[in-house]
Amino acid sequence: MGIKVKARQTKLAIGPSAGQYRFIMIADIYSTLKPEKVISEASLRSGIAKGTITATWEAIGDVIKNWATEGHSVPIPGLGTMRFGVRATAVEDVDDVSTSLITSRRVIFTPSTDIKQELKDTSINITCYDKDGNIVKQVNSADDGSVDEEPDDSGSTTGPDGTGGEDDGDHQLG
Repeated sequence: MGIKVKARQTKLAIGPSAGQYRFIMIADIYSTLKPEKVISEASLRSGIAKGTITATWEAIGDVIKNWATEGHSVPIPGLGTMRFGVRATAVEDVDDVSTSLITSRRVIFTPSTDIKQELKDTSINITCYDKDGNIVKQVNSADDGSVDEEPDDSGSTTGPDGTGGEDDGDHQLG
């Protein structure tokens, strides 16, 4: 199965193309799976009782949360690592450093090479919809499957003029 993407013709409200229609692509999320469904599937695949998996699932979640809040980068088996971080404004003088410089807290996820390979190997199917919601085109991936190796932003710190700090090389979960 591939990743399904919707390309909807949408009138832009801002930017240099404001007022013009453009096809904007977003991944089609089928649904958010409930933990019970994941636990049931894991129980079927492993032969381990649901109660045991439930207790383990909750314990692992607690451990990840506790260790991440202590500053650890925590491995998530088969997926990658997760840690907490912040975005903050950079200042020149040490006397200006305070928690008020923190602009946001974030969850940083770094995918494993296996999960990146899985993403690279997964096909993408795009369904294009016009502004009236009619399907106007369908496309199957023919790209090289490249996976973004850089974070979506310029780093975790910005200067007073809005310029970026150094790239921390991690990826945001979200």
